[in-house]
Amino acid sequence: MTKKKRKNKELSRNDLLKIEIAREIGIWDQVEQSGWDSLSNALCGKVGGMMSKRLKEERKSPKAE
Repeated sequence: MTKKKRKNKELSRNDLLKIEIAREIGIWDQVEQSGWDSLSNALCGKVGGMMSKRLKEERKSPKAE
């Protein structure tokens, strides 16, 4: 079996936010070792919910210039 080669692509803002949340809730080691597919539906939902909440808060907060 051959491993798929991953292209080094630039991470989007959402990708970085997802990684930040994974580190905060303590699942980043699992993601690094086994990938995002190794997470349970509950954990995926938790990460997605936290992402939605933060993005919503960002849209509501006034930007300081």
